[in-house]
Amino acid sequence: MSRNEYAIQTRDLTKDFGSRRAVNAINIGIRKGEIFSLLGTNGAGKTTTLKMLSCLIAPGSGTAELLGRDILASPQKVKEIIGVSPQETAVTGHLTARENLLLMGGVFGLPNEVSRRRAEELMELMGLEKRNDQTRRLSGGLQRRLSIAMAMMSDPQILFLDEPTLGLDPAARKTVWDYIEKLKGEKTILLTTHYLEEADTLSDHIAIIHEGGIIAQGTPRELKEHHSALKTVRVLCEDIPAGCAEELRGNDMQVTVKTNELIMKTPAPDIYRIIGVLKKHAVTIRGINWEEPTLDEVFLKLTGGEVTA
Repeated sequence: MSRNEYAIQTRDLTKDFGSRRAVNAINIGIRKGEIFSLLGTNGAGKTTTLKMLSCLIAPGSGTAELLGRDILASPQKVKEIIGVSPQETAVTGHLTARENLLLMGGVFGLPNEVSRRRAEELMELMGLEKRNDQTRRLSGGLQRRLSIAMAMMSDPQILFLDEPTLGLDPAARKTVWDYIEKLKGEKTILLTTHYLEEADTLSDHIAIIHEGGIIAQGTPRELKEHHSALKTVRVLCEDIPAGCAEELRGNDMQVTVKTNELIMKTPAPDIYRIIGVLKKHAVTIRGINWEEPTLDEVFLKLTGGEVTA
């Protein structure tokens, strides 16, 4: 891919805090218009990376370019093309959603007419147009949507979302996902999240950062296929003899016997062989369920820990 097809490209981006290396020579390339997720455990370097890319802190060494603008040589030009929605919802509680957006329009120096038009467009896009309450009275999900809208007031080409659905219930989280997906192709989005399902659902590409370094990156499918994540076959059945489970084991097949259920994990399930063995042992099959490997399994294998905020 040619250089001008990337919205964000880092080159050995590194940051130390005293004797601790928070980010260690990371290299990622994020294509224009895609959603790219950065995953990692607590303290892995996710937020530090976002802060360097948004010119809030300077790298110790290395650099990055955002649409051809270098974060060291042209930080002001970088800030002109980005929007940032921080992990902590940064809204003014005594103002309405519209007033918060107009306030941001003033911060960005937008003419009043442009600011009003932009606020109305974003309120419609994010489902806020009927909300005239003070922001402090809005639900957490609505406040997160407003925070994202505020980051978009300047119509940035690149959007940084730091834990955009942190603390939301599943229904509110799904609603925010839907609004983020509407931006795909129009904005380049870099998000951090500790919800692996969120990264799997939204992302075109994912990078996993561990102890400051990138240890894996690719599409969600590539990560699941290339890192030996196991596929799962669950068979609902009756009267499972011990010899049946023993015959199924082997050839990288892990077999667990539960009451009326066989659970088999293997990189490449052979359904015909499984059914053949069950029929040989006269096992009555009530149902078969196939589960693809999950991003959780990949993450746990690569980092040895759970992803956290």
